[in-house]
Amino acid sequence: MNNSDSVASLSALTNEQLAVAYMDGNNGAFDLLLERNKTKLFSYILFVVRSRDVADDIFQDTFVKVIVKLQRGEYRPSGKFSAWLTRIAHNVIMDRFRSQQNSSTVDVENEMARVEGDSLTDEPVENSFINEQTFTDVKHLMDNLPPLQREVVFMRYFQEMSFKEIAEATGVSINTSLGRMHYAVNNLRKMVKNNNMELHIV
Repeated sequence: MNNSDSVASLSALTNEQLAVAYMDGNNGAFDLLLERNKTKLFSYILFVVRSRDVADDIFQDTFVKVIVKLQRGEYRPSGKFSAWLTRIAHNVIMDRFRSQQNSSTVDVENEMARVEGDSLTDEPVENSFINEQTFTDVKHLMDNLPPLQREVVFMRYFQEMSFKEIAEATGVSINTSLGRMHYAVNNLRKMVKNNNMELHIV
């Protein structure tokens, strides 16, 4: 099989299959994994940290960890590769925040930890968000959300992840993921009201 045939063969594989192929020693599989996932992953990191330089560092650290974990055989193809990748990036971001001893981030984490087990509104949070908020009107307001709230909004509506996938990626319960969305929606509504914005469904 020549090189072009090999590349074509790899292109037919899913991300999960490519990860397994790399663990089995096919270096070309990793090149394709990186190519497929780099834009989406960098967008996620940048949305959370809001600094291109920091995002570059975290992106590189994330893929270093990905390489190490794959070489150790720590990925299990039973789960989605994108969710596994996002969880690693999330952990790198949280480590970065903790190392900087960012007090506001610590406060957010403590606040979010208390959401566990709390009852939410009867109306599904995602439905109320879809019905009353639109990204064209409020996307710029999301920069003002705490990091963990920005993260769950990005995962849910830009990466179209389920709350189960978000919970797995961020290492928390589904209840906590829902709680973070609940806080994010409430904060966005307050910002919309304070800015006298009129929202339109698109």
